[in-house]
Amino acid sequence: MPQFFLNKRLIVLLISVILLVALIGFSLRERDRISKPEQFVRDIVGFGQSIIAKPATGIAGFFDDVKDLKHTYEENQKLKSHLDSMASLEAENHDLKKENESLRAVLKKKNSLRDSQSIQAQVIARNPDQWYEQIVIDKGEVNGVAKNMAVITSTGFLGKITQVDKFSSTVELLSSPDTTNRVSAKIQSSKDVFGLIEGYDEKTKMLMLKGLDYNIKVKKGDKVVTSGLSGLFPSDLLIGKVSKIVPDDNGLTQTAFVKPAADFYNVSDVIVVNRLAQKVSSSNNGG
Repeated sequence: MPQFFLNKRLIVLLISVILLVALIGFSLRERDRISKPEQFVRDIVGFGQSIIAKPATGIAGFFDDVKDLKHTYEENQKLKSHLDSMASLEAENHDLKKENESLRAVLKKKNSLRDSQSIQAQVIARNPDQWYEQIVIDKGEVNGVAKNMAVITSTGFLGKITQVDKFSSTVELLSSPDTTNRVSAKIQSSKDVFGLIEGYDEKTKMLMLKGLDYNIKVKKGDKVVTSGLSGLFPSDLLIGKVSKIVPDDNGLTQTAFVKPAADFYNVSDVIVVNRLAQKVSSSNNGG
């Protein structure tokens, strides 16, 4: 009995294979028209494919868009990082360029000081409450700095040393309101005019050269330099230029308002003119 059923199943399988091959051959045969059952099957399959294909395509496109968006975001972050780095480099380059120019100017000024021994220094501290009064530099007693030495920048006279420590010194600026902070000066006009720098006008940001004889004639733009007569500073260190002349209340003298050559507000590199240079200049100028 089992052998009968086994043979029966084999016969059915063979008949099914033959029918399948016949159907495949029939469907592959070139025909002008296909049968309605075939057309129905094709329509059903095509409709099903379109239903499945559209959402699948949309989903695939959505994930592609998300992937592209992620890549765009990452690239944007990298670009922002590069831009930030470039901005930082540009700022650093600007500072270095400015510092280099300042050092070049100071070195040029240092080399131009005849018969002078000078000490190059940098500003290391400044009190906001005394911005126009004092600065602290990085050179002191061990570097040969001494009290009352002149301090200049590449553009002009800045002030004098008032306190000396081992490795640093305090400079009192010409813009200090201290009434005892005086500098013997002269105006280089058709005839040299001598006076004293006494005080700083906060309103006009100018130095005041006082004690000028009323009959003395000076012009706007005349240079004002150290006279060398006090014995403290070398002569001919540029202080500034005459901006205007104002008669004093007593009617006997007049005051010259001098536009400073040095920038008291923004200073980083300075030159200290040492005492030996002062002595040499004093002896050469009879002061």
